[in-house]
Amino acid sequence: MKLKKNFIPILAGIFSLVTLSSAMAQDIEAGRTKSQACAACHGADGNSPSGQFPNLAGQTWRYIYVQLKDYKEGRRSDPVMTAMAAPLSRQDMIDIGNYFAAQKAKPSTFKADEAKVRLGRAKADENLCSMCHLGGFAGQNEIPRVAGQQYDYIVKQMRDFKARTRTNDAGNMTSVAQSLSETDIENLAHYLTSLR
Repeated sequence: MKLKKNFIPILAGIFSLVTLSSAMAQDIEAGRTKSQACAACHGADGNSPSGQFPNLAGQTWRYIYVQLKDYKEGRRSDPVMTAMAAPLSRQDMIDIGNYFAAQKAKPSTFKADEAKVRLGRAKADENLCSMCHLGGFAGQNEIPRVAGQQYDYIVKQMRDFKARTRTNDAGNMTSVAQSLSETDIENLAHYLTSLR
């Protein structure tokens, strides 16, 4: 009798996990379909073939969702991305975010300069970058994964934060970027891109 009593909650738990796993697989498959237009710039698996565009593989679904929403609602601006985000529904953005979050980030092929990597690491420590981006710069929630990100993309985003042409960050990156020189930005980009 006691075994039966314990078996029912265990069976219910297993059923819930199987159902959740199936729902997640459907979300990822829906995201794969909805993300096909993204592949030209970001790569089919979220690993961009060009330094101009960010890698999306391994980002949190929440970060991708917030960025798409910001493009759609005008808090972030780019001629291509604003147009791409405009027709997306909330569910579309969530599905796309889940798809790219489930993809594996590949190491960058950028040849980082070791001296600049050391200087960039020191600057990241000085600015306490890992407080938001976490250890290993893996990101969390609305904070992006920057480990292994495209060098050119990192440089552009830090310059945009410094120039205040990108401001959808609640002021955190804008504030940090004000203290960075052009050399600091390049060193940080070498360091972050070199992370695996």
